[in-house]
Amino acid sequence: MKLVRVLTIAGSDSCGGAGIQADLKTIMALGGLGMSAITALTAQNTSGIQDIYEIPPEFVEKQFASVMADTGVDAAKTGMLTNTAILRTVAGMIRRYGIEKVVVDPVMAAKGGEALIRGGAREALISELIPLAFVVTPNIPEAEVLAEMQITSTADMEKAAKIIYRFGAKNVVVKGGHLTGDAVDILFDGKKFHQFSSPRIDKMETHGTGCTFSAAIATLLAKGGSVSKAVAGAKAYITQAIKTSYSTGTGYRLITHIFPASSDE
Repeated sequence: MKLVRVLTIAGSDSCGGAGIQADLKTIMALGGLGMSAITALTAQNTSGIQDIYEIPPEFVEKQFASVMADTGVDAAKTGMLTNTAILRTVAGMIRRYGIEKVVVDPVMAAKGGEALIRGGAREALISELIPLAFVVTPNIPEAEVLAEMQITSTADMEKAAKIIYRFGAKNVVVKGGHLTGDAVDILFDGKKFHQFSSPRIDKMETHGTGCTFSAAIATLLAKGGSVSKAVAGAKAYITQAIKTSYSTGTGYRLITHIFPASSDE
């Protein structure tokens, strides 16, 4: 069986629960070959981030080019892009190689609240990267920043999705995990809304869910799934991963990545 090729362009998590490490585990669990272009190194554990070392944009570009010159990719996803120079470098590489199936996870802060994007990176994210996205996957705090509005309901999520869609993304998934009640995600494809719901899991807060969800969407898209089926499969996968999360430190729980999605795509 030929593995689909999925490139993750994101930061490294030294405790293994999020970032590049979570992405690669997700891609492998769902039947893909995971490759990486690392944008930043973090010193972090389940209690938070202690320090960040940003990779020079030139070296991010070299990692990207090395992968493309040899194996190529069927889909890519972005995660932690800390500054404007790195963000513009990544956008330029996506354009250079004409990658169409791009999932943009607009990471702005860590679970503990540490800022992971600075300077004019928000503006560059909106003007340069989101227009290249086949799917963009903000959570509610990220969607509030991007859409410049407060979100307190699924109706607000739909309104924010429409605003973000106008930035140029082909599909927008606003994740509703920060609201109360069932965990509801909203997909807007430019014409209609699709709603994906799962019961809220009564556990301590987990780490790495956004990275894992976006990596799952990218992998399922690479395998030929439609957007709605890729999101549904990723939702099933992340729900099971959260259900089986475990505590290995003094802070956030880590999710497991060993369960396949229910979607056949």
